[in-house]
Amino acid sequence: MSTPAVPSVLFVCVHNAGRSQMAAAFLTHLGGDRVRVRSAGSAPADTVNPAVVEAMLEAGIDIGAETPKVLTTEAVQASDVVITMGCGDACPYFPGKRYLDWVLTDPAGQGVAAVRPIRDEIERRVRGLLTELDVPAAG
Repeated sequence: MSTPAVPSVLFVCVHNAGRSQMAAAFLTHLGGDRVRVRSAGSAPADTVNPAVVEAMLEAGIDIGAETPKVLTTEAVQASDVVITMGCGDACPYFPGKRYLDWVLTDPAGQGVAAVRPIRDEIERRVRGLLTELDVPAAG
C-alpha cells in the first residue's frame, strides 16, 4: 500500500507581509504535516505587517517570528499549487502546475480592524482548498 503524496502549496503576493503570510499560516495550522506550505513575495518587505500579526494572534496563530521571503523559481517548481494574490506578471509560470488567483484586499497600511475581514476570507478559502486537496482540516 503506497502512501499518498503530500501536496505542496505556494502562496505568493507582492510583499509577502500580509495575505500570503496569513494564508500560509492558516494552511500550516489546519493542514499540519498533511500539506507542505511555502509563501513568498515578488518584492518582499522587511517585516510582516504588524496589523496582520495582531489579527492572526486573535485567531490563535502567532506569525510574529515569520519573515518575508523572496519568490524563487525553485519554490514554484517544488509546488503543486501556486496561489497568487496580486503579484501579477512577477509570478513565474510552469506547465503542469495548478494556478489559482485569489483576489483579496491588500492589508498594507491598514489597521487590525480592516485586516480582520481579509483574515477571515483567507481562512475560508484555505479551508476550501484543504477540501479540494482532500486534506482533512484540523480544528
